Amino acid sequence: MKPQLLKGSRSRYLAGFVLVIAVIFVVRLFYLQVIQHGHYTDLANAEQVKRERIPATRGEIYALSGDQPVKLVMNETVYTVFADPATVSDKQKVIDTLKSVAGGNVVDNFGDLLNNKESRYAVLANRVTRTQAEKIKDQKLTGIGFQAVSQRVYPEGTLAAQVLGFVNADGVGNYGVEGYMNKQLTGTDGRLETVTDVSDVPLTIGDRNIRQPAVNGQNLVLTLDRNVQSKVEEVAKSYGDKFQAGNVSVLVMNPNNGKVMAMANYPTYDPAKYYQVTNPALFNNETISTPYEPGSDMKTYTMAAAIDKGVAKATDTYDNTDYIKVGDRTITNATHGITGNITFQTAMNWSLNTGFVTLGMRLGNGTEITDQARNTLYEYFHDKFGIGQMTGIQLANESKGIIIAPDQPDGNAVRYSNMTFGQGLDATMVQVSAGFSSIINGGNFYQPTIIDGAVTDDGTFKPNADPQPIRTGTVKASTSEQIKDMTHTARQYSFPGKDKSGYYVGGKTGTSQVIINGQYSNDTTIGTYLGWGGGSIDDPQYVIMVSVSGDHKTFGGAQNAMPVFTDISNWLLDYLKIQPKG
Repeated sequence: MKPQLLKGSRSRYLAGFVLVIAVIFVVRLFYLQVIQHGHYTDLANAEQVKRERIPATRGEIYALSGDQPVKLVMNETVYTVFADPATVSDKQKVIDTLKSVAGGNVVDNFGDLLNNKESRYAVLANRVTRTQAEKIKDQKLTGIGFQAVSQRVYPEGTLAAQVLGFVNADGVGNYGVEGYMNKQLTGTDGRLETVTDVSDVPLTIGDRNIRQPAVNGQNLVLTLDRNVQSKVEEVAKSYGDKFQAGNVSVLVMNPNNGKVMAMANYPTYDPAKYYQVTNPALFNNETISTPYEPGSDMKTYTMAAAIDKGVAKATDTYDNTDYIKVGDRTITNATHGITGNITFQTAMNWSLNTGFVTLGMRLGNGTEITDQARNTLYEYFHDKFGIGQMTGIQLANESKGIIIAPDQPDGNAVRYSNMTFGQGLDATMVQVSAGFSSIINGGNFYQPTIIDGAVTDDGTFKPNADPQPIRTGTVKASTSEQIKDMTHTARQYSFPGKDKSGYYVGGKTGTSQVIINGQYSNDTTIGTYLGWGGGSIDDPQYVIMVSVSGDHKTFGGAQNAMPVFTDISNWLLDYLKIQPKG
């Protein structure tokens, strides 16, 4: 009996042991197959699935030549030359080859990088052309490799550099169109995932193969006319050198749709060599990024508000004594002696501050800059003409400017009296030009735009729809006619014989002081000119705004900015084939 009991006990122990082992296997299998399923699937995919990024091609940028797109920015494949220092067998041959073939593209002290045998990757040269890369490859240098990269190429050189911006080494757009439209220009990379066998040969069967094509960036067409832009830059440089100015900026806009035909700044830079620029201020487009006190250009705004409200017209008069008091301040004219009972046209001709402060008062009770006067000026300057508001032009680094609302502590009568002649507020050239365009085009405010359309992958130009005004009725049509006539009369009075015969051209000078350390500087002024031209008073075809400035230099609208306007205006009349009146 005892042996049988022992035998039974052993059987039970063996059965229990087998059961425990089975449970361990089941638990282990459950853990591996269920709980760790994702982990091992990832490991398998890492071994079996080959993944590749399909890079998108960055969109190119065009200007217009007439109505045909011409390329301003293209793409080019260049190469980065790198080394694995640990495997370089002939250091001197590498150095000699790179110096002779790619001397201007090698990095500083690249030969020293080859001494670091612990490094497995060292960049020796950047932006090497395909031809250069092939010559280097022909030398069969051990340990040398090549990485293809795309870079921007500028067939027109520096043309419109501050409008275009640039693309940095990481492929990101900076400044200008490249910065503002970076997402649209970049496109979306595609991806390719292919299941392979043990020999890394792609398998064509299976639902785990993925091909997502890249979506290339948009090819943008700018509103810039290549020929107008080139002429404007030529004139800006010529006068910048002549006047020894720190900056000359010019904006040319179509007042009937808000399209920018030219936008130039001098000095400029080469976007192909942006990395060599030592003064980052050169990247700024002064026409959109640098607010300033516009000065007497704003007198056209004040006159428009007064005419539109029915409180004055060009032939109305006021008593000019060369000064006028507002609160505890006395405002004087820059030009003295045009005194007595004079018209507002005379005030415009001679740019007399007193006349425009008087208009501000007439928007109130006639003797003070009242709440009503300030609210009316703010309505026209800010709400209707867009001063102190972002225009939304498709360029990076646009500034908003500053205009103090009348309900703010600083929005007092003194400030608003100064605003009537262009002080006490900050605006950009694109803001002033857009507001002025709405005054002379009959009261339609168009958002300034720099994008005219796109070029499809098959080379077809697809223009955008015609721009529509975002505000109408900024001024009455009759107000628009009177302002055009007043600015034309003022130009003919001050600058007779400057314009081509038979055309209708008007404008207003501006000279503004610069605030330095909280005070107006006596040795730094900005000269501006704001004007328009066309075949008749009913046919404004362009608005041109010019700014001339420099540190510790005094520039005037009449002496410095007006000649720039005149040269460009007379050239435009011919280039645009504008027909003279009657």
